Amino acid sequence: MKLSKLAAPLGVRGFVDTEICDVVYDSRKAVPGCAFVCLRGASSDGHQYAKGACAAGAAVVVAEEPVEAPGAQVLLVPDTKKALALMSAAFFGEPARQDIQVIGITGTKGKTSSAYMVRAILEAAGHKAGVIGTVGVLIGEKLTQIENTTPQSYDVQKYLREMADAGCEYCVMEASSIGLRDSRVYGIPFKVGVFTNFSEDHIGGVEHKDMQEYLESKALLFPMCETAVGNFDDPAVMGVLGKAPCPVKTFGFQGGADYQGSGCAHLNRPGFLGVTFQVSGALSLTAEVGLPGRFNGYNALGAAACCHQLGISPQAMAEGLRRVRVKGRVEPVPTPGPYTLLLDYAHNAVAMENLLETLREYEPKRLICLFGAGGNRSRVRRYEMGEVSGRLADLSVITADNSRDEDVLDIMRDIRIGMDKTDGKFIEIPDRRQAIKWCLENAGEGDIVVLAGKGHEDYQEIKGKKYPFDERVIVKELLAEIAQGS
Repeated sequence: MKLSKLAAPLGVRGFVDTEICDVVYDSRKAVPGCAFVCLRGASSDGHQYAKGACAAGAAVVVAEEPVEAPGAQVLLVPDTKKALALMSAAFFGEPARQDIQVIGITGTKGKTSSAYMVRAILEAAGHKAGVIGTVGVLIGEKLTQIENTTPQSYDVQKYLREMADAGCEYCVMEASSIGLRDSRVYGIPFKVGVFTNFSEDHIGGVEHKDMQEYLESKALLFPMCETAVGNFDDPAVMGVLGKAPCPVKTFGFQGGADYQGSGCAHLNRPGFLGVTFQVSGALSLTAEVGLPGRFNGYNALGAAACCHQLGISPQAMAEGLRRVRVKGRVEPVPTPGPYTLLLDYAHNAVAMENLLETLREYEPKRLICLFGAGGNRSRVRRYEMGEVSGRLADLSVITADNSRDEDVLDIMRDIRIGMDKTDGKFIEIPDRRQAIKWCLENAGEGDIVVLAGKGHEDYQEIKGKKYPFDERVIVKELLAEIAQGS
């Protein structure tokens, strides 16, 4: 691609036009003929690596200040993070402007569930949709793991191009506060932006210096949106949406919202835990949501409001919300027994406490929690997990997770230290596959069994090696073994 086309959104002049083969922001990935963009991060400054990128063949360096760049042209811009976003969009053919509509979801909690709810509704309406977020990049049935909830802008644009080329009409993207602050989605024309909620998180260290910056970062999404949809019941809603230049629609359960929810209640059937509620106001709908917890009533109401702004029918909303699944997030796994089996990624005490408290609301006959803890990690985390499960589960099945370089028996011993602070019942089965088999053979009518810790992961890491371990596959194999044995 010609440099003139890549640089057009930057407003720079005075350069010699040349062919550019790629745009890179990591000097280690520089190749002959590429453009290297210098990014300042929390721990390093790309301006220091411009010379190295040029040694690898970079033809152009984009920087905020003069740099040593032998053999390359230097384009000076006020903000290289925004420059990378604009150049990346141009390099991949402006997918969000030409080929795919993008929906952004921001908030402290609920982004992942909301994103998958929106996707499920869109697909129920016959529209192919991809997702970029915490679980990874989902295109069709292919899930690609990523390091950050919102990737760097180059990668965002690359995934948008892949989605468009795969026939996706929509991308549902989790827009994290850090991603917004660091301009990773800068310049994207969002069709709809959704605000879920706001609470204390991501403060200190390399994240946000205080709550005000955190809130202001969330608000950066909405000047890029055609329409904003926000949680009217959240005290921060005006702080996030008050200055939005686009039309704002609200949802909530407490009264006064455009999309008014009411009567939120639990649904509990074997293999199905969820919530149901009514929607009135701008939309009339009876919703059954295939994810548990009253908080998912809010996520579902926001997803329905978002999709209503896209012109999706109430029938598709009802179907999508009923079918929604998030890989590794209270994900139901079919079994022939009269109990409910769930997979969840909860792998620390806070996540486990939230999970088990939510499941207790469904009044299971027994709540059985199978879990382990990661090796090469804080022992305190293990104590805390043992204490939480001992306090909230009727039975804990202590087993392996990613033991890494540690002995699984040592890890289990640490978990027991926390467990012993409670009167919770537990059994120990070091082999995770055998522990799952024990649960399948011993779960009874009305029980809820949750396999915690792995979630969307499809491996176990032991002694520096990753072994295939997808619990969906494991459960299917074990059920077949059990049926054959009986």
